[in-house]
Amino acid sequence: MNAGPPLPPPRHRRANLPDLLLSERARGVMLLILALTATGVVLRQAGTVLTPILFGLVVGVVVSPLSERLHRWGVPRSAVAAALLVVAGGILVLAFIAIEPLLTALIKRLPEIRAEIESWVQQASGLLRGIDALNEEIGRTVGAQAAIPAKDAADLPSVMDAIWLAPNFGASVLIFAGTLFFFVLTRKDIYAGAGHYRAALFRADRAVARYFAAVTIINIGLGLCTALVLSIIGVNHPLLWALAAGILNFILYLGPLTIQLGLLVAGVMQFGGAMSVVPPLAFLALNVIEAQFVTPAFVGQRLQINPLVVFLAIVLGLWLLGPVGAIVALPVALWLAVLVRAGQEPSEATAF
Repeated sequence: MNAGPPLPPPRHRRANLPDLLLSERARGVMLLILALTATGVVLRQAGTVLTPILFGLVVGVVVSPLSERLHRWGVPRSAVAAALLVVAGGILVLAFIAIEPLLTALIKRLPEIRAEIESWVQQASGLLRGIDALNEEIGRTVGAQAAIPAKDAADLPSVMDAIWLAPNFGASVLIFAGTLFFFVLTRKDIYAGAGHYRAALFRADRAVARYFAAVTIINIGLGLCTALVLSIIGVNHPLLWALAAGILNFILYLGPLTIQLGLLVAGVMQFGGAMSVVPPLAFLALNVIEAQFVTPAFVGQRLQINPLVVFLAIVLGLWLLGPVGAIVALPVALWLAVLVRAGQEPSEATAF
């Protein structure tokens, strides 16, 4: 019996756009987008409360090895939590008190900086357009505007006065203190309720604490080198610049860039001419040595996160929670990355 001709393969109907939009995968993607958008809006609106809470949790994670060691030596957890709260709060207050004169001096010199920038704009417009009348008019305007703020600059409140007068500052301090105290006090109990993720949580804490211990030592060295180099160059307030460099270097990419821009402004105001670019170039050289040689040698592969993820985390933290968000963005990203990797590996007994 002869077989008939082979049947043609079934023709698959091409999915149209409505079918794609109604598929399970598309609905899942849209729900994820909506969830991320809602989360961003909530974080943005609740930033006043979430910022001190997140900062307190990060500080608690960083000091967790010290708290566990003190507890193993027989110190009660309540005493450990209180002592670490006092020490951490004291360090933060002393760091801000030390850097406050630099910020106050910068604010008082803002009219001069503005006049200098406007004079650059004036010169550039004169060179590009060649309109002498416009040049003279801008010059008169700059002179009039620069004279008025310079007279009132002495009446500006200091940074410390403005902060203590801020309505939410006291509440933020209390929220930070309470979060840090109770997290250090009950951290083991909190992690004990995580089930088989307990070991991964402790491992993530250890990774973040060790990384930031190494980075703190590096930043202290960077601050000392910055003070020495700026003293040789002759920049005013080299110790304050060194303290600012050491603190802002915790914010990858954006922190050193801020110091370089600040040193450029300081160089223009203090030296002028070609000498004005020497302070930022000197700090750039120090930062390149630190980032390319010192940090990899001390830290090794502890920061196994894509640089794009780190940069986006810092930008999102800055946008959602302000300057504190930029500082805590990296430890949170590192903690989550270590937690995810630890959760994918076979669970091990915690060393704590």
